[in-house]
Amino acid sequence: MGEFAYFCNMEQHIELQEQYLRDATDLLRRLIATPSVSRSESQAATIMEATIRSYGFETHREANNVWAVDPLYDPARPTFLLNAHLDTVKPVATWTRDPYAPTLEDGTLYGLGSNDCGGGLVTLLQVFRHFCRERAERPRGFNLVYLASAEEEVSGRDGICRALPLLPHVDTAIVGEPTGMQPAIAEKGLMVLDLVAHGKSGHAARDEGQNAIYEALDDMQWIRDYRFDRVSPLLGPVKMTLTVVNAGTQHNVVPDRCTMLVDVRPNELYTNEEIYDIVCRNVRSEVRAHSFRLHASHIDEGHPLVQRCLQLGLKPFGSPTLSDQALMPFPSLKLGPGESARSHSADEFIRIDELAHALDLYLSLLGGL
Repeated sequence: MGEFAYFCNMEQHIELQEQYLRDATDLLRRLIATPSVSRSESQAATIMEATIRSYGFETHREANNVWAVDPLYDPARPTFLLNAHLDTVKPVATWTRDPYAPTLEDGTLYGLGSNDCGGGLVTLLQVFRHFCRERAERPRGFNLVYLASAEEEVSGRDGICRALPLLPHVDTAIVGEPTGMQPAIAEKGLMVLDLVAHGKSGHAARDEGQNAIYEALDDMQWIRDYRFDRVSPLLGPVKMTLTVVNAGTQHNVVPDRCTMLVDVRPNELYTNEEIYDIVCRNVRSEVRAHSFRLHASHIDEGHPLVQRCLQLGLKPFGSPTLSDQALMPFPSLKLGPGESARSHSADEFIRIDELAHALDLYLSLLGGL
């Protein structure tokens, strides 16, 4: 009798996961067919609201951020945030398919946002559904909050930072960015700097004026050659790259102003403010940071979530790409279906078996905590 009950439970479990996979795939196809470039996610957010409500949950919305809270939320228990973004970049010109036509071929789903990060968005929703509805009658040691956030691709101020103050207290987050379902336990931050070198205009045919380009040359060389001392075992060194230079108006006028744009990718061993101070002390140009808000992130390897990943045979790594983790004031890791290399590329895709694997792994990960 015990064996029969076990068989029935396993059969029900398999049927349930197959249903989750169908629902996740159907939702992803609807989202692909709904343009949701950053700052224009309203229709996609409405689809997410309707879908979450159809599963029996109350929804909350701030701008185009949509979330649901565990119906059995208990402030005495730790809370996990399940987060992924619903916005996409603009499609690049080299797409050979309609980026908004969800096309399923040989188990592969093509479409803009399928990989970045529709796969994580739809599978994490099924995980929330599983633990908060189907397993509501079983004891659980944690709460869940599910958040579909907006404006991630542009780190917009109407994105996750508008929603976070309205959520219950969060202890840890799982961010569904494409990582091949390996846990990224550290992530580089981002700081963009404007540098301005000043000179004095004059006629290029005469020995007059002060050339702002020449004034900037030493600073350009320092940016190219400087190496930050603290090197992260997970993220490597801070990366600083001169990406844009502008100066001059015409060939016979000595330029009196040279502007430079510098892309800085901090590791978790520096704050953005520390790096800014180092740059200011070493260049002659004026320096202005666009913002300091996008810090590097890191979750301790001793954290129970990371330890559970290790128990499942997963391999933690450091990620060079930015996500909404930069705006989270609590520990987080990235873990999602798909591959980062496919993001922002033409003919973006995700495989259905990647969604199935993600569902199974997410359920095992949280089910073992």
